[in-house]
Amino acid sequence: MSPLVTEHLSALDVMKKYPAELFYRGDLSLLKRPKVSIVGTRKPSLYTQEFTKSLARALAKCGVCVVSGAAMGVDALAHEAAGVDNTIAVLGCGLDIRYPAFNRELIVSIEEKGLLLSPFNDGFRATNWSFVVRNELVVALGDILIVTEADLNSGSLRSVEYALKMEKKIFVLPHRLTESMGTNRLLLEGKAEAIYDIDTFVSCFGTSVETEVPKDDFFYFCQRMPTLDETVEKFGDRVYEAELEGRVAIQHGMVKLI
Repeated sequence: MSPLVTEHLSALDVMKKYPAELFYRGDLSLLKRPKVSIVGTRKPSLYTQEFTKSLARALAKCGVCVVSGAAMGVDALAHEAAGVDNTIAVLGCGLDIRYPAFNRELIVSIEEKGLLLSPFNDGFRATNWSFVVRNELVVALGDILIVTEADLNSGSLRSVEYALKMEKKIFVLPHRLTESMGTNRLLLEGKAEAIYDIDTFVSCFGTSVETEVPKDDFFYFCQRMPTLDETVEKFGDRVYEAELEGRVAIQHGMVKLI
């Protein structure tokens, strides 16, 4: 039996109904990091493959945990590029079932070094409706949603519906007019923003984790650019110590990593 997540996850309060149970295998500390959900087609173009991986790698370097659904295509690319120790995979089946079988090795690696989550008990096999539940969880966990490619009838657009209801920002890759019609429609309708430069996009998440900044709860909290009051309430004088050390900047009542 997979263990239960007993801590209340405020990120999931935006769901239509908070999960009655949430099972896990792996590193729960990933839930404390800034998180971005990445979804998309199971048959991505070469362009989408390249830039999905580039996005996930760049986000991971900034300490952002990538969340996806362990499906073939964009999901698997995002998990792999972020690094299995920096990703959360939400499954539409019990955690003892390696589905899809094509991604078995990836799912096992995430269990060992990252985090697997599921609202379904061990032994539960995936159904069409369980994937819908999984998609809602994936979107709820992320601070924003990125859809790197989707057709008009894509299941990824269901994730977009959740993001809109949860009032989360949606980002997409720019595509040719005859490709990824689903994401192009989102841009046309003003429901999503395009990512034109990856470095510029990820810069809003703060400094690279390859620097000498300690990688702890304070670091990940400041990645979200909290208010000074929020930071002092949670960490006390440490924010002022970090400012003196040149690790954070306090500007206009906000705290930002530098």
